[in-house]
Amino acid sequence: MQVYPNRLKAALAQRLTPFYMVFGDEPQQKMETLQAIREVALRQGFDERQSLTVDSQFNWNNLVEATQTLSLFSSKQFIELELPTGKPGTEGSKILSMLATQSSDDLLVVIHGAKIGKDVQSSKWFKLLDKNGVYVPCYPLEGNSLQQWLSQQMHTEGLQASKEICQLLADYCEGNLLAAKQEVQKLALLYPAGNPSLEQVEQAVVDQSRFTVFHLIDVLLAGDAQKALKMLYRLESEGIEPTIILWALTREWQTIQALLFAQQTGQALNWNQHRIWGNRQALYLSALQRLDLAQMHALQKKLTTLDFAIKQSQILRPYVELCHLCLMFIPFNLEAFPLDYGLSD
Repeated sequence: MQVYPNRLKAALAQRLTPFYMVFGDEPQQKMETLQAIREVALRQGFDERQSLTVDSQFNWNNLVEATQTLSLFSSKQFIELELPTGKPGTEGSKILSMLATQSSDDLLVVIHGAKIGKDVQSSKWFKLLDKNGVYVPCYPLEGNSLQQWLSQQMHTEGLQASKEICQLLADYCEGNLLAAKQEVQKLALLYPAGNPSLEQVEQAVVDQSRFTVFHLIDVLLAGDAQKALKMLYRLESEGIEPTIILWALTREWQTIQALLFAQQTGQALNWNQHRIWGNRQALYLSALQRLDLAQMHALQKKLTTLDFAIKQSQILRPYVELCHLCLMFIPFNLEAFPLDYGLSD
């Protein structure tokens, strides 16, 4: 059974299942999820916890032994198994499948790790554990989901959460829930009365948003110029190599070019061929409505020129040119603002 982190406490209040699988790339939600499970488990008599980590030297018999070894001080076993890759291998799959058929009220197993794909979720061991347990996916929050999470955090800290304040915090801390939580806790200390104004919050918080190149690409596909430039600035401040961003932009140019050509020649869009899954197809459709082959040709020329300039170390401020390229994906007409590569003599 799949339960999202914001619904987990309600699910735990109803009952504690024998198995929990906590996977995802969002550390704050994972930490809160694991802590919530531990607290409920402790109240129900699971007062000792064993922690195991699967690595290249891990012996799966250790997990079997852990499930069968009773403590002198507790009749209930609580085992946390860290599975970093989300893939237990052949032997691990057999052990976990066997474990799933031996569920007991006196055994609680929590398996956690990084984000997993459909291949893991469709595996036998995962399905068996999911049948008798709970899967909690912990993915980065954005948009309304992020603002709702912030509103809940502020309410927990005794703060009034207006829509404007939540939007401000989301802008400052998007992609970094740990920093967002810290900012909320800081506001609770600064304004114990619980009702800071928008201006006071703006003065108190620090911009701690964190983005990846993949976030930037999605925003460009959606056509959000303001957010794209903010992300680009953040990537520059974090020291991301310009060549990485240029590679991502070139790859997206190739994909959009192929989709546009297929669309204009009456062919059906083959999403699988380009490995564009359902949750991202709307982004590409948005880009296809804004861009045409002439604009893509102009983009190709700029991408080629910038690539050559970077490889020849003839560019002084690559992020200025990357900004120019990002705006062309929106698209903006930048013919009056040619790229200046600052070529050395």
